[in-house]
Amino acid sequence: MEEKRLEISEIHKLTKTIPFFEGLSPLSLTNAISHVVTRQHPANRVILLENDWGGSVYFIVDGWVKIRTHNVDGKEVTLNIVGKGEIIGEMSALDEAPRSTDAITLTPTTVSSIPAPDFLTLLQTEPLAGIRLTQLISKRLRQVNRRLRLREAESLSRVADTLLFLVEGQGKTTQEGTKIPNLPHRELASITGLARETVSRALTKLEQDGLIFRENDTLCILKLDALEDLIS
Repeated sequence: MEEKRLEISEIHKLTKTIPFFEGLSPLSLTNAISHVVTRQHPANRVILLENDWGGSVYFIVDGWVKIRTHNVDGKEVTLNIVGKGEIIGEMSALDEAPRSTDAITLTPTTVSSIPAPDFLTLLQTEPLAGIRLTQLISKRLRQVNRRLRLREAESLSRVADTLLFLVEGQGKTTQEGTKIPNLPHRELASITGLARETVSRALTKLEQDGLIFRENDTLCILKLDALEDLIS
């Protein structure tokens, strides 16, 4: 793992990469990110541990991270998959309590961290920062509610919902369609609550129907409306 303080040019890049910082006053930004540290992690590296105390808030500069917990039987449950521009670890900073989930890199990932006191000061001095954090929490709550609503739906609908969930977070529009990472089937299985074999069959069905196209590390959604119809 490589760790370093950010130079001025890198701080500028961070403010352009993370939507949360956009439009905040220069003085507030300077104070908030004066102690920022960036770390580069390989894939499958735990960067936050459940029950640890939250001394920092983390911003994903590049890569993909899954947020997980475990059920009463000890089985891993993926709650979220987040990518470039997202924030993690903010809840522990807000309520000054131990972390409730793990965060694990799915790909080589660059993460910048801000000490929790600096993050809280930013929220206190910048109303726009507080609004953005509230919007982020609301969006994640809506996503969880939607997935819970579909928990008893057929497998195709649940896989379609997961793909749309990833589009909402990190989809990139191209001439071909909307592209998201082609995550391992075990990760999609964990977030949908389905068996890996079931997820594989559902993806094959969606591809045969011309709704998606998979190639190496990218999954391209060709017909967003058709996917949305599957969960309506």
